[in-house]
Amino acid sequence: MEPHRFAKNLPFSKAEYTRRLSLTRAAMDKAGIDVLLVTDPSNMAWLTGYDGWSFYVHQGVIVLPDADPVWWGRNQDSNGAVRTVWMGDDRVIGYADNYVQSTERHPMQDLAQRLIGMGLEGARLGVEMENYYFSARAYLTLAESLPKATMVDATALVNWQRGIKSDEEITFMRRAARISEKIVDGLTERVEPGVPKNEVVAEVQRDAILGADGHWGDYAAIVPLLPSGSDAAAPHLTWDGRPFEKGEATFFEISGCYRRYHVPFCRTIFLGTPPDIFVAAEAALVEGLEAGLEVARAGNRACDIANALAAPLERAGIERGARCGYPIGLSYPPDWGERTVSLRSEDETVLQPGMTFHFMPGLWMSDWGMEITESILITENGPAETFCDRPRKMIVKP
Repeated sequence: MEPHRFAKNLPFSKAEYTRRLSLTRAAMDKAGIDVLLVTDPSNMAWLTGYDGWSFYVHQGVIVLPDADPVWWGRNQDSNGAVRTVWMGDDRVIGYADNYVQSTERHPMQDLAQRLIGMGLEGARLGVEMENYYFSARAYLTLAESLPKATMVDATALVNWQRGIKSDEEITFMRRAARISEKIVDGLTERVEPGVPKNEVVAEVQRDAILGADGHWGDYAAIVPLLPSGSDAAAPHLTWDGRPFEKGEATFFEISGCYRRYHVPFCRTIFLGTPPDIFVAAEAALVEGLEAGLEVARAGNRACDIANALAAPLERAGIERGARCGYPIGLSYPPDWGERTVSLRSEDETVLQPGMTFHFMPGLWMSDWGMEITESILITENGPAETFCDRPRKMIVKP
């Protein structure tokens, strides 16, 4: 292995990366995959440490059964790879810039030639087919360029290996949680009638990046979401320059982030005196949230959490068909979920210690919305631990 030319500031120990690679190789072997192409930047980072804003071009990590992984991407981004991956510099390869956004050639043609050079032209090649970052054209070009290879759908193969967090990962998530608390504390203080939304979001971003407890903050995979009034019926609206108004509720969906690890945390702020429908919904939502936390135990199932949440909401006459949570950890835009387990009535995945979820029973009704959520850790014994420690209620500012 070639020595590193640059000092590395790896987020995790070599033993941690070895653990992750071993899990992935075992999953590859079970799926009958000879070589795996990982294009999801979250999975790339989880396996190798690679960290850069380069996921708008084609890139990937080649996972082999008997040699260190290979980072492959745009030539100019290889400079970032040699500075961030744990592998030796000889395991970083780049393609020429004339492949970028070209109508005459495609980066997957370069990748195919690299794989042929490794003797893998007839391999069973795993690719993440359901992935934000692997296009239809990429798949077709790769298949055309490797006619002897067999393409195997490896969607979420690595994602599933990420589900149970190591102690090192949990440490990072606890740091992210302190940042989430800082953001929510700032929102509670700053949101007032007449204050423009964009000014509050500017302070959210400032709190997020400054970090907490001496640990810097990373950028979150999702921007702050904060619809107000009737707009809160839509869960994914961002912000504008309009001021907050008295008599309206605003839910805030935010997450602190430390070295790409997220701990989402949502609270609702009502300016003025909330009407009875909000008070009743808050009571049912919190009751369901706490019931879900109680059954979020190792050995129970994902659906048990969803069903525990549903009971008090149904008694209150509130129906919600959406899932109420998802796994969290290391992520890049556009999503901070891991895209494996869903907290919903159909998912019978057994909960295991070290799993982490955003338990988010949001209510999005016809003309209003409310979110009170918790990010949780499944423990060895007892109910789930919540990463954040703030009152589980709607914040009312008369």
